[in-house]
Amino acid sequence: MFVIYRKFLYLCDNITSLNITVNKETRMVSVGLDMIQTAGIGALALIVGMALTRNVGFLQKFCVPSPVSGGIIFSLMTLALYGWFDIEVSFDGTLKDVFMLAFFTSVGFQSDLKVLKRGGKLLLFMLALLVVIITLQNLMPMGITRLMGANPLIGMASGSISMTGGHGTAGGFARVLEGMGLQGAGTIGMAAATFGLIAGSMIGGPLAERIIRTKLTNEQMQPQDDEIDPAMAGIESDEASPEGRKKRISTNEQEFQRYTGAFYWIFLIMGAGTLLSWLLAKTGVTFPTYFGALILAAIVRNILGLIRYKEEGKWEKADKLLDMERIISVGNICLSFFLGMAMISLRLWELQDLALPLVIILVCQVVMMALFAYFVAFPVLGRNYDAAVLCAGICGFGLGATPNAMANMSAVCYKYRYTVKPFLIVPIIGAMFADFINTGIITLFLNLL
Repeated sequence: MFVIYRKFLYLCDNITSLNITVNKETRMVSVGLDMIQTAGIGALALIVGMALTRNVGFLQKFCVPSPVSGGIIFSLMTLALYGWFDIEVSFDGTLKDVFMLAFFTSVGFQSDLKVLKRGGKLLLFMLALLVVIITLQNLMPMGITRLMGANPLIGMASGSISMTGGHGTAGGFARVLEGMGLQGAGTIGMAAATFGLIAGSMIGGPLAERIIRTKLTNEQMQPQDDEIDPAMAGIESDEASPEGRKKRISTNEQEFQRYTGAFYWIFLIMGAGTLLSWLLAKTGVTFPTYFGALILAAIVRNILGLIRYKEEGKWEKADKLLDMERIISVGNICLSFFLGMAMISLRLWELQDLALPLVIILVCQVVMMALFAYFVAFPVLGRNYDAAVLCAGICGFGLGATPNAMANMSAVCYKYRYTVKPFLIVPIIGAMFADFINTGIITLFLNLL
């Protein structure tokens, strides 16, 4: 076996066209994959992840995304190659960055500011709580790293970037943190986001259960009004109506044209957004690479919402031209590819020197989120059943992602009773406001370092 391995090293030492090099002093083999090969392995990780999610109950229960479950397998394989065979695999991040930019552009298109007016006080309270959560998620790890004498950027990577932000934001800010001097920022962020994803799903349901059993009376558990609040109902998608459902009935050619239009809009704004990012960089303030495209997409969406045009004798809003359903679908596809490629690129061996401070920070993040939801969020949101369900969502949302929050709330409602408002408010917060608020607060903290 040793002889075969030595012959492999000799072969690698004499191959240059495959981007394989050997360090003659350490005998470490470096295998560099180009952007097409990286995308191919990322796609394979997605396929493996989808198969795992369909067949492993644990992954379904905790709403672990397919790119995460599949990608972590490949990252463990690269860790084994590094630790046992001295083979270091590196991946080209060019296409990964393109997919990331496309996803955040689609998020910008979802930012309809008129929704804020229709959401009611509960939505405003949730937004205020989100600001406090994100601020605490950054202040606490900064304090811990200061006490332990560790790099404060480790605190930022395991703060709201990876907690509220999740894998997408962790990947988006990785290059910024690495540019500020944090080696392995992407790996730290992805590891923290994966931990938060599972922890957020584990504590949300039990916390809501405790609130319901100890803080709510039987009268409070009864529905106050069987009718949906008209203001909140206005937030629901048009596809709930017969006219909206007709939009789904189309030929393959029509579907092709609609998805083509969605791609055109996304890439148009991506291109223009790079110019805005360049201008923002001139201010001397640190912004993530996707921020220009995200802001520009939101501006375009809301400007089009103010414009009317006449079609078949009827006045229509110009934002209808965006076809948001297809834009969101394209964005989700790009997010899956981005996460798949980001997860396979994890350099887990870089975490060995950061294990203690990172574990302490992540445990403290979970404890803080549980205490905040129980003692702060529940009273602020009204001390009622809706508030208890929203607390389950806050745990999933603040530590993982919107799907975690929805899963937590569904579990609580399945046991007790369904309630409408939490299921309308949480997706709005996740799709429209979380990235904007989180990015702004993260940017403020990074520029104060």
